[in-house]
Amino acid sequence: MADQRDVIEILVHDHREVEEMFGELESLRGAATDEEKARRKDLTDQVTIELVRHSVAEEVLVYPKVEKKVSAEQAEHAREEHAEAEETLARLEKLDADDPDFDDELATLMAEIRHHIEDEEGQMFAQMREVIDEDELRKLGERVEAFKKVAPTHPHPHVPNTAGARTAAGPAASLFDRMRDLATSRGTGD
Repeated sequence: MADQRDVIEILVHDHREVEEMFGELESLRGAATDEEKARRKDLTDQVTIELVRHSVAEEVLVYPKVEKKVSAEQAEHAREEHAEAEETLARLEKLDADDPDFDDELATLMAEIRHHIEDEEGQMFAQMREVIDEDELRKLGERVEAFKKVAPTHPHPHVPNTAGARTAAGPAASLFDRMRDLATSRGTGD
């Protein structure tokens, strides 16, 4: 078990994966060919899936712990940042890659997420390491990994970003999202 990643390592890894996808999206800005536009939309769908799963896992499992042991204000601030990003994701999800608003919404999302990552990695995670013991961080990491496998994959901005609301809405939203993804091949690159 000693080599198992803790929750902070898992969340930082998620952040790096999203940053990598952002980098590819930026390299495809102004895509001219249909293939490049399709890749941009597929990549945006994948970013959405990853961000939603990550965010919901944080809201249900991590932020309640942060609220109790680190700072209620930080947890609330992170929830507010998630709510903003979720609104942007919902707008972005409705756009085609060649829509004039697509690049603007994508740039907004990247700025929101990069700011959020900076907040978490610059403050919250360091404080979590100070007040939550290693074993608890590892156990929380296991729970986050398991939760992400069944979390929703589409933004649901009308569901409050609280653990109770996300937990209550999660199973139905996740099932609906995954059936919709299967029917549309979303996130599979097909």
